[in-house]
Amino acid sequence: MVQMLAKDSYVYVMRKENKPALKVQAGEQVVMDTYDCFENQIQTEDATFTSIDWERINPATGPVYVEGAQAGDILQVRIDNIELGEKGVMATGPKLGVMGHRIDDFQIKMVEVKDNEVVFDDKVTLPLQPMIGVIGVAPENEGVSCGTPGAHGGNMDTKLVTTGATLYFPIFQEGGLFSLGDVHAAMGDGEVCVSGVEIPAKVTLTLDVIKGYSIDYPYIENEAGAASLVSRESLDEAADLAVENMIDLLQPQTDLTLAEFTMLMSAAGEVQVSQIVDPLKTARFFVPKRILEGYGLKLFNE
Repeated sequence: MVQMLAKDSYVYVMRKENKPALKVQAGEQVVMDTYDCFENQIQTEDATFTSIDWERINPATGPVYVEGAQAGDILQVRIDNIELGEKGVMATGPKLGVMGHRIDDFQIKMVEVKDNEVVFDDKVTLPLQPMIGVIGVAPENEGVSCGTPGAHGGNMDTKLVTTGATLYFPIFQEGGLFSLGDVHAAMGDGEVCVSGVEIPAKVTLTLDVIKGYSIDYPYIENEAGAASLVSRESLDEAADLAVENMIDLLQPQTDLTLAEFTMLMSAAGEVQVSQIVDPLKTARFFVPKRILEGYGLKLFNE
């Protein structure tokens, strides 16, 4: 059975107090409709900074309560499909993104999605790369704005979060209370102007629960390999902890010493940047599939 959740069930803050908009069984598929990160407020390039209600940013559809999910378990989220709208939007301006200190005026760009490409202008089209910016569970303690990432996931803005990927989140609250939003038609690592190609979408996922394992931060895997995801105040902190988390998870599955495995990760692993414009910075440490297969390594023996 496939459950459906409309975009009019959404939250601006991921927190344990949010009442479930939908309850599903572990292993069940759900289709979640989403607004873009501006809650579809921007429809033309004539919109101004003051015409936008900035309290209505990054609505995340949800939350979804997964039966059997308990604190200390892992929520497994497989992204089965991302269906995009036909028109996206980008925005930047003063104090927004990396270049905000040098941009004088707020500017909006409407972007068409056509023939599996993003039409940036009459000179350049970009490959369509659907991905989910905000995705996660209710955090352990106080609520976290959907614009901020953390150990619970949230606004990680990680381009690996796309069709075919499987994410793993630590569960802090009964039922997990899973939500998602902020889908992009394309976004480069860093999201340097503070927006990707923001677009409404319909996302199909399968939600499941893994017992017997606990994690402190999210992980992701796809056909190319696996990565640990960490958000911290500085990119240095996030990158260092992402490396350490992945080594701590994988090295005990091998007969290599910590020093030997660290050398392997230095030779084959990749520190990658997810985003540098949110209240916390997000980095990931990626391990290629050939390394995982060569040593018979698994994130979790689900």
